[in-house]
Parts: sequence; C-alpha cells; structure tokens
Amino acid sequence: MLVLGIETSCDETGIALYDTTSGLLAHALHSQVALHADYGGVVPELASRDHIRRVLPLTRQVLAQGNAKLAELDAVAYTAGPGLAGALLVGAGIGASLAHALGKPAIGVHHLEGHLLSPLLADPAPQFPFVALLVSGGHTQLMRVGGVGDYTLLGETVDDAAGEAFDKSAKLLGLGYPGGPAIAALAEQGRPGRYTLPRPMLRSDNLDFSFSGLKTAVLTAVRNQVLDEQDRADLAAELQAAIADVLVSKSLAALEQTALERLVVAGGVGANRHLREQLTAAATRRGCTVYYPPLEFCTDNGAMIAFAGALRLQQGLRETGSGFTVRPRWDLASLPAV
Repeated sequence: MLVLGIETSCDETGIALYDTTSGLLAHALHSQVALHADYGGVVPELASRDHIRRVLPLTRQVLAQGNAKLAELDAVAYTAGPGLAGALLVGAGIGASLAHALGKPAIGVHHLEGHLLSPLLADPAPQFPFVALLVSGGHTQLMRVGGVGDYTLLGETVDDAAGEAFDKSAKLLGLGYPGGPAIAALAEQGRPGRYTLPRPMLRSDNLDFSFSGLKTAVLTAVRNQVLDEQDRADLAAELQAAIADVLVSKSLAALEQTALERLVVAGGVGANRHLREQLTAAATRRGCTVYYPPLEFCTDNGAMIAFAGALRLQQGLRETGSGFTVRPRWDLASLPAV
C-alpha cells in the first residue's frame, strides 16, 4: 500500500511517500525557522500562509522522487492534531481533498503518534511493548506502548515541557530560535557544574515533569550578574545537564515500573547529543536498550505521518468522506487501538 503523508502542525511543512512493502520512498521538508526567527517564536498566521505556499510543490517533488503518480496512492495521511489550528487546517484541507478526488481513504494522524512510532523507521527497529519518552515542543510524556494505538500515559509535564525550557532559556541567554539547538551548540563550550540549577521533580514519587522552575532559575542567574561568553556557555551546559538528568532518571524509573527493557525516544529534544549519550549509558548499565529515530526524523516531518497512516491502514482503518476536522488539542491516550 502506498501512502502520502502531510505534516503541517506547526512550523515545518513535511511531505513523504511510504510503501508498506518497499519502505520510505521519498520525503521532503521545508523549515520555517528563518521566517519566525525575528519574532523569537512561531507566528501562527505566518506559519499557515507558508504551509499553503509549500504543500503542493513539495508534494509534486516527493511524487517525482518516489517515481509515483497520484492515481497510484492507496491513502492520504495528514496531521489532524494537536498543533496550531490554522496550520493543521492547511494539511487537512489538502489531504482530505486529494483523498476525496482520488476516491481513497483520508487518515487523520495524531502528531504525537507519528513521533512515537518514528523510531520504527530506524534499523534496527524496536519491538512492542516498550516505554516511550516523547519530548516534542510543548510535550514531555512517558508512555507505555503495547502496540499501534495501545498507549498508556505514565507521566507528563505539569507546566513547561523540556522543549519550552530550552526555548525560553535560550531567549534569556540572547540566543536564537529554536532554542534547543542553540543551547546545545553553546553548551559545547561550557562547563556543567559551575552554576547550580535545580532538577525539578527529580525525586518525586511519580513520573511527571516540571521545567518552569528551571527556566526561572536561569532567569535569576541572568539577572544577578553580567554574563560574558564563557558564563553563558557554562549556564547553557548546566541547563542542558539538568534537563537530561531529569529525563534520564524518569525514563529509567518508567522502565523499572513497567518491567520493560526497551526505551524509545522521540521528538525534537531527542536529537540532543548530550541527552542521547546520557540515556544510552544509563540504560546500558541497567541492561536496557534505547532506540532513537534517525536525526532527520526527530523534528516534525512527513515520513512519520505517512508511516503512522500506513500502519493504521494495514490494520483496517478506513476514514473517508467529504468532510474533515482538526483537533488542536488531542489526548494521545484517547486513540483507538488497532
């Protein structure tokens, strides 16, 4: 089965073509980082307008690269939520329209399910069941994954997510957008431990997260002194270390709680090299294995949407009709199992 995937939930336009027999045939991504950089964050109206400009040209590009024609598609998958309402409507409108014109199923994919399943595109791919650490944008969650659609929430952020802590702290340090890569680059020159930042909820009796206090601690450090370049690098290194410490500790606790030995890390923060090193080392010491998606599939992309749509299509999901809907807020645990 051949599935076209369309991702437009926020500030990246992603298109991909996935075949259930041959695998990923082609994918393309346009990032809006430069468009939003001057504003220090995503401007929803600008994001929506840029998606409109990019979706069809990228679709033509991917079809050409995959040596496929629209008429050969078996389904069109699009991100139905969560995300920015206007941005989601662009992908949903085009995806549902294409599917309706072709007489094929239109599959509305949960954005976080796409991230959750993206490590299955890697080789080797994890086997179900596993624990998943989702660290994408405004989401930091731990899930037990028993199969496609079989998701049990173990813990989540109660305020700022890890990605938000990176972005807000980067702004305080005078760094560019997006904050995660900027913090990571600066931290390469820093010395963790020179500043003392909290590890929020590290010793709590649950698997929830809270990173707003960490951002406040960075704000206090910035206000209390004039920082030179080395100071900023040291603070960035400590911030990165603090976030990694919490994510590693909670992930290991989730493995212990579920008695599982496989951990999947997905989402943009999962591309952070320091986090990967710390997680892999800690899991190895416990006799566990960590799986990551390829770096190009950590951030939002069309491949994960095409793949998730194809998995649901294989399991008999058929969503057709002339209408479409998006869900800017959508609980991942509410998805039906297949």
